[in-house]
Amino acid sequence: MAERPFFLKNPWAWVPTLYFAEGIPYVLVMTASVIFYKRMGVSNAKIALYTSWLYLPWVIKPLWSPFVDLYKTKRSWILGAQLLVGAGLGGVALTAPLPGFFQWTLLFFWLLAFSSATHDIAADGFYMLALSQHDQAFFVGIRSTFYRFAMIAGQGLLVMLAGFLETHTGLPPVDVTLTARPGTGAPAGLDPKNLHTIPAQKGALRILAFPKSLSFPAGAADPAETDALPARARSWNMRKGFVRAGGEENGKASSATPAGNSWWERSVSLPLGKFLRKYFGPEKKDAALKAKGNLAVLGFSLNRPPEKRKTVAVTVTRSGGPRGIALVEGERFTFSPENRSFPALAVFQADPKIRKPIEVTFTARAGNIPLAWSITFFLAAGLFLLFYLYHRFVLPRPPGDGPAPRRPGAGILEEFGRTFVLFFKKKDIFSILAFLLLYRLGEAQLAKLASPFLLDPRGAGGLGLSTAAVGFAYGTVGVLALIAGGVLGGIAASRKGLKFWLWWMAVAINLPDAVYIYLSYAQPDNAVVIYTCIAVEQFGYGFGFTAYMLFMIYASRGPYRTAHFALTTGFMALGMMLPGMISGWIQENIGYQHFFIWVMIATVPAFLACAFVEIDPEFGKKEET
Repeated sequence: MAERPFFLKNPWAWVPTLYFAEGIPYVLVMTASVIFYKRMGVSNAKIALYTSWLYLPWVIKPLWSPFVDLYKTKRSWILGAQLLVGAGLGGVALTAPLPGFFQWTLLFFWLLAFSSATHDIAADGFYMLALSQHDQAFFVGIRSTFYRFAMIAGQGLLVMLAGFLETHTGLPPVDVTLTARPGTGAPAGLDPKNLHTIPAQKGALRILAFPKSLSFPAGAADPAETDALPARARSWNMRKGFVRAGGEENGKASSATPAGNSWWERSVSLPLGKFLRKYFGPEKKDAALKAKGNLAVLGFSLNRPPEKRKTVAVTVTRSGGPRGIALVEGERFTFSPENRSFPALAVFQADPKIRKPIEVTFTARAGNIPLAWSITFFLAAGLFLLFYLYHRFVLPRPPGDGPAPRRPGAGILEEFGRTFVLFFKKKDIFSILAFLLLYRLGEAQLAKLASPFLLDPRGAGGLGLSTAAVGFAYGTVGVLALIAGGVLGGIAASRKGLKFWLWWMAVAINLPDAVYIYLSYAQPDNAVVIYTCIAVEQFGYGFGFTAYMLFMIYASRGPYRTAHFALTTGFMALGMMLPGMISGWIQENIGYQHFFIWVMIATVPAFLACAFVEIDPEFGKKEET
């Protein structure tokens, strides 16, 4: 075989790209999938439950890691896993526009998750085989940095691309102009009690708005009407299938009844949910209505029915003007051939304290969401095809890369069973497991609902951000703050040790979650305020997660440290999976405001777990030279 060129012998040729490729599928499965399903109209309960199950491959990763050691080469496992990741992404892209997209895309996300977990095992093993000890130490920071870059690309740039495509595909946007002036008067615009059908019009499919401009007095003459009108509009939108009433998908009401549900739902889920809604449910009165400003009601529709079995999602957002007029009902509508002939109602409320006329522009958009995400996942699939071709050419073939030798007479199950049993014989194993499972109990629930909260309309308790804005918030601002917190945490731990910083880091990872309580109650529309809150929470997470990673290393000490560390990573994933599964159901029953208060209550077990772990005061400190 011809000698490899000099530049291909250098680890710089493959270490950065290998760990960039390792990070992309993980963030797509764990983060981008949540945003994708939210934009496709799936309920929070379904999103949290089914995407939490996607943690399972990382939970059980230690169970099949021996097979990667004992069969084939690490190099072949890496290349095969990258092809499977590309196939999984292509499958998501192909099935996203289908009517049964949820089941099909979830199946391909499972393929992605298992392929990604296998790629993690093979890449980490290959890293240790292909590099000398000196190079392993030198490139440990490089691999971590490019994994972080993958987070920026996966939950930042790709999500922002999907958001860009959402707003630049589909139907042309339509602007409506509202002018509020000082004075009092009756609500303006359409009357929800007296609505008429809309005749179909010829031409290309487009959005209709009526009226497209409206002037009305800011001060309401009848406060009772101000309270009742949004409720009537919301009731109309739900009856006609323009908005979800809760638990439905894509604007279609669920046909399931309590009598047809499972024993668990009849005996536990439904009664408990009813109890939670009764005593801890969201406040009935929308905070935006407390000002008692006057209302304007506009109607939106399509000029003709969409294609059979197709739906069109229309979102209404403020695009220009001051904050004196707010949209309080009707931020997202779903039109189908069945409801197109009726108007969907959007209710706007003025600030009664304005002293001069103000003009505000709102824009109705109907981007092709399935197409936007399909293109995004196709591009990600193409990226992994390039990774496969590139790594097939540049990955070295180290002499030691082959099936691992077995002890004479010892089978793979016997070898694994021994390491497994020894892990659970560790001293203080119960306090170790409690720490691994409870340290992120609150964060595990917050992580599943943070993006849906940012995306949900304000009338549903969210912040009404666009897909692109959420991608920038978490994929850029959030990741940079996360990296900064992690770097600072590593520096701090190396100087004082894990035992000194444990409680401070527990505070850092848990208490900043409270910013979401502020966001849910204040519902600010200032981007700087929102991004700052997210940065604070992510910085605290990065700083506090340092203690978790160091504790995993501490709990893995001994002759089987590699296998035992793999087991701790499994419990780490389990600690995120189980709380995340129920988080969406909790939120749908108690609302965002009370849910984030619940998240703060759920941080208490983390501090209790810290109180029971014993740590060597010298562990984690930098050795003196």
